[in-house]
Amino acid sequence: MKRKAVAIGVAGLCASTALATQALAQNAVGAAGSAPECMPATQQVPRRVQLRPGADMPPPPRDLTISAIPGVVAAGGAWTKVWQGGGNSADGVLPAREGGVLVAQEDFDTVLRITDDGKTSVAVSGAKGLGSISMDRQGRLYGVHRTERPGSTKPDRDSIVNAVTELAPERRTVADHWAGGGALTVRPNDLAADGRGGAFVTSGCLYYADQAGVRVVADNLRTNGVVFSPDDKTLYVTNGGSVVAFDVTGPGTLANRRDFTALATGTSGDGLAVDTEGRLYVTSPPGVQVFDRTGKALGLIPTPRAVISIAFAGPGKKRLYVVGGGAEGADGKPIHEGPQLTAATLYRLPVEAQGLPDRAK
Repeated sequence: MKRKAVAIGVAGLCASTALATQALAQNAVGAAGSAPECMPATQQVPRRVQLRPGADMPPPPRDLTISAIPGVVAAGGAWTKVWQGGGNSADGVLPAREGGVLVAQEDFDTVLRITDDGKTSVAVSGAKGLGSISMDRQGRLYGVHRTERPGSTKPDRDSIVNAVTELAPERRTVADHWAGGGALTVRPNDLAADGRGGAFVTSGCLYYADQAGVRVVADNLRTNGVVFSPDDKTLYVTNGGSVVAFDVTGPGTLANRRDFTALATGTSGDGLAVDTEGRLYVTSPPGVQVFDRTGKALGLIPTPRAVISIAFAGPGKKRLYVVGGGAEGADGKPIHEGPQLTAATLYRLPVEAQGLPDRAK
């Protein structure tokens, strides 16, 4: 897979004003002709993480009492730690067809397969800067790639570019440039492959990537997680402390933007998943917030640590898997590795709900 080099230092919110205006005019949800407003504005130029005072102390105990949410989870359940690793080593968790789950490893340029007993193997190698993954209904695996953060020690860091790719079964670049021309100047965060050769991508604004390039489809957002409803007709996107919904009217086209639900006060959403009943699962610092198909809050599943990514997997897709930010070493102290001085932990929980049988997530 050939890519063109691009410098890491990038100014602007989503692209240059001219490119963003052109993209909005082509396919916008909102006021056409205005420059997109994407938050946070500094996402494209990440800074090296500074450890706060006391960062070497283990996290305080959390109340992990799980209360019943009818049809979702029984009372008294407990999370099982499956795996942990240093660095930015697990995000975008997905069920693996062979069993276990797949995660993106940005620091190690791989898709890692993790079995239920914690054993690992490399499912995809050489995926430079891979930050998150998605699989469409055809079983094609897609990923977003990001320029390296300051402090990266990769020898080829200057050749890693922002891009959306298909990783398997074919290896190809979907888009590493704006639809209006020019290298892609945002670090993609998460994605949802649509089964039509493209993907909706988050990074402040909401974008669509296909062979024509990347274009803005919604602005004035603080996007992170993104997922389709079970019938693929609705797209859910986190927006800071809320979730926004759109009608999907065609490849890369959205309509009827609306607020779907508000998250618990003082929390923001990260990863998203849906079950067979159309319930929405949102990862957040206190745990997994669950909503019915109308946006009504059903309850919180507390987690051992703040969680960033979520998926149903395992037998019958009746286990909930989450990736927590952080991990502790044998000495009980937090692990700080890689350019972001971080780590990740994978947990699973048996649930009553079921993930979609005909789609990865």
